[in-house]
Amino acid sequence: MASIRDPLLRLVYRVGYRVLQVWWLIARPTKHGVKCVLVRDDEVLLIRHTYGGRRAEWDLPGGGVKHREEPRQAARREVREELGVDLSRWRFLGELFERIDRKRDRLWCFSCEFDGQSVELDRAEIAEARWFPLEGLPEDRARYVGRILALYS
Repeated sequence: MASIRDPLLRLVYRVGYRVLQVWWLIARPTKHGVKCVLVRDDEVLLIRHTYGGRRAEWDLPGGGVKHREEPRQAARREVREELGVDLSRWRFLGELFERIDRKRDRLWCFSCEFDGQSVELDRAEIAEARWFPLEGLPEDRARYVGRILALYS
Protein backbone atom coordinates (compact mmCIF):
# COMPACT_ATOMS: atom_id res chain seq x y z
CA MET A 1 0.00 0.00 0.00
CA ALA A 2 2.82 2.43 0.85
CA SER A 3 4.36 1.85 -2.57
CA ILE A 4 1.30 3.38 -4.27
CA ARG A 5 0.51 5.89 -1.49
CA ASP A 6 3.57 8.10 -1.94
CA PRO A 7 3.35 8.56 -5.74
CA LEU A 8 -0.38 9.31 -5.50
CA LEU A 9 0.11 11.84 -2.71
CA ARG A 10 3.02 13.38 -4.65
CA LEU A 11 0.64 13.88 -7.58
CA VAL A 12 -1.98 15.44 -5.28
CA TYR A 13 0.67 17.79 -3.82
CA ARG A 14 1.83 18.84 -7.30
CA VAL A 15 -1.67 19.46 -8.65
CA GLY A 16 -2.79 21.15 -5.44
CA TYR A 17 0.27 23.38 -5.45
CA ARG A 18 -0.47 24.51 -9.02
CA VAL A 19 -4.07 25.34 -8.07
CA LEU A 20 -2.85 27.29 -5.04
CA GLN A 21 -0.37 29.23 -7.19
CA VAL A 22 -3.25 30.44 -9.38
CA TRP A 23 -5.24 31.39 -6.28
CA TRP A 24 -2.24 33.23 -4.81
CA LEU A 25 -1.79 35.14 -8.07
CA ILE A 26 -5.40 36.34 -7.92
CA ALA A 27 -5.93 36.82 -4.19
CA ARG A 28 -2.40 37.84 -3.07
CA PRO A 29 -3.02 36.49 0.46
CA THR A 30 -0.83 36.76 3.52
CA LYS A 31 0.00 33.30 4.85
CA HIS A 32 1.49 32.35 8.21
CA GLY A 33 4.23 29.78 8.41
CA VAL A 34 7.26 28.48 10.24
CA LYS A 35 10.80 27.68 9.17
CA CYS A 36 12.99 25.39 11.25
CA VAL A 37 16.76 25.50 11.56
CA LEU A 38 17.84 22.03 12.66
CA VAL A 39 21.48 22.00 13.70
CA ARG A 40 23.88 19.13 14.34
CA ASP A 41 27.39 20.25 15.33
CA ASP A 42 28.28 22.78 12.60
CA GLU A 43 25.75 21.46 10.08
CA VAL A 44 22.20 22.43 9.15
CA LEU A 45 19.55 20.15 7.66
CA LEU A 46 18.10 21.26 4.33
CA ILE A 47 15.35 19.58 2.36
CA ARG A 48 13.95 19.46 -1.17
CA HIS A 49 10.19 19.21 -1.68
CA THR A 50 8.50 16.95 -4.23
CA TYR A 51 6.28 19.67 -5.74
CA GLY A 52 6.36 23.05 -7.42
CA GLY A 53 9.43 25.10 -8.16
CA ARG A 54 10.59 24.14 -4.70
CA ARG A 55 11.83 20.82 -6.12
CA ALA A 56 14.82 22.61 -7.60
CA GLU A 57 16.02 24.34 -4.44
CA TRP A 58 17.17 23.44 -0.96
CA ASP A 59 14.97 24.79 1.80
CA LEU A 60 14.56 24.64 5.55
CA PRO A 61 11.88 22.32 6.94
CA GLY A 62 8.64 24.04 7.84
CA GLY A 63 5.15 24.80 6.68
CA GLY A 64 1.92 26.52 7.45
CA VAL A 65 0.57 27.48 10.85
CA LYS A 66 -2.94 26.14 11.35
CA HIS A 67 -5.80 28.26 12.66
CA ARG A 68 -5.33 28.86 16.42
CA GLU A 69 -2.04 26.96 16.45
CA GLU A 70 0.94 28.49 18.22
CA PRO A 71 3.95 28.92 15.87
CA ARG A 72 6.22 26.89 18.19
CA GLN A 73 3.75 24.00 18.06
CA ALA A 74 3.54 24.35 14.27
CA ALA A 75 7.34 24.03 14.05
CA ARG A 76 7.27 20.88 16.15
CA ARG A 77 4.36 19.43 14.12
CA GLU A 78 5.91 20.23 10.74
CA VAL A 79 9.24 18.60 11.65
CA ARG A 80 7.40 15.56 12.98
CA GLU A 81 5.31 15.29 9.78
CA GLU A 82 8.12 15.94 7.29
CA LEU A 83 11.06 14.23 9.02
CA GLY A 84 9.49 11.81 11.47
CA VAL A 85 11.30 13.22 14.51
CA ASP A 86 9.79 14.80 17.59
CA LEU A 87 11.93 17.64 18.93
CA SER A 88 10.84 19.72 21.90
CA ARG A 89 13.54 22.30 22.70
CA TRP A 90 12.72 25.00 20.17
CA ARG A 91 14.38 28.40 20.35
CA PHE A 92 12.60 31.35 18.75
CA LEU A 93 14.92 33.18 16.34
CA GLY A 94 12.60 35.90 15.11
CA GLU A 95 10.18 36.51 12.30
CA LEU A 96 10.47 37.80 8.79
CA PHE A 97 8.20 38.66 5.94
CA GLU A 98 8.91 37.17 2.54
CA ARG A 99 7.14 37.02 -0.80
CA ILE A 100 6.94 33.36 -1.84
CA ASP A 101 5.00 32.20 -4.91
CA ARG A 102 3.07 35.47 -5.31
CA LYS A 103 1.84 35.47 -1.73
CA ARG A 104 3.06 37.28 1.33
CA ASP A 105 4.41 35.00 4.03
CA ARG A 106 4.87 35.86 7.67
CA LEU A 107 7.44 33.33 8.85
CA TRP A 108 8.24 32.55 12.46
CA CYS A 109 11.71 31.07 12.62
CA PHE A 110 12.87 28.54 15.20
CA SER A 111 15.98 26.48 15.79
CA CYS A 112 16.56 23.22 17.57
CA GLU A 113 19.64 21.12 18.26
CA PHE A 114 19.24 17.79 16.54
CA ASP A 115 19.79 15.00 19.02
CA GLY A 116 20.71 12.23 16.59
CA GLN A 117 17.32 10.60 16.06
CA SER A 118 17.03 8.85 12.73
CA VAL A 119 15.16 10.85 10.11
CA GLU A 120 12.25 9.17 8.34
CA LEU A 121 11.14 11.38 5.47
CA ASP A 122 7.55 11.74 4.37
CA ARG A 123 8.37 10.67 0.80
CA ALA A 124 5.14 12.13 -0.54
CA GLU A 125 6.23 15.65 0.45
CA ILE A 126 10.01 15.52 0.91
CA ALA A 127 12.21 14.27 -1.91
CA GLU A 128 15.54 14.61 -0.13
CA ALA A 129 17.14 15.79 3.11
CA ARG A 130 20.83 16.42 3.61
CA TRP A 131 23.14 17.93 6.21
CA PHE A 132 25.27 20.84 4.99
CA PRO A 133 28.09 22.67 6.77
CA LEU A 134 26.89 26.10 7.86
CA GLU A 135 29.87 27.55 6.01
CA GLY A 136 29.23 25.49 2.85
CA LEU A 137 25.61 25.86 1.85
CA PRO A 138 24.53 24.90 -1.67
CA GLU A 139 24.04 27.62 -4.27
CA ASP A 140 20.60 26.31 -5.29
CA ARG A 141 18.73 27.20 -2.11
CA ALA A 142 15.61 29.23 -1.37
CA ARG A 143 16.46 32.94 -1.28
CA TYR A 144 15.36 33.40 2.34
CA VAL A 145 17.50 30.58 3.80
CA GLY A 146 20.47 32.92 4.25
CA ARG A 147 18.31 35.51 6.04
CA ILE A 148 16.95 32.89 8.42
CA LEU A 149 20.39 31.43 9.13
CA ALA A 150 21.61 34.96 9.91
CA LEU A 151 18.95 35.03 12.67
CA TYR A 152 20.43 31.78 13.98
CA SER A 153 23.95 33.21 14.10
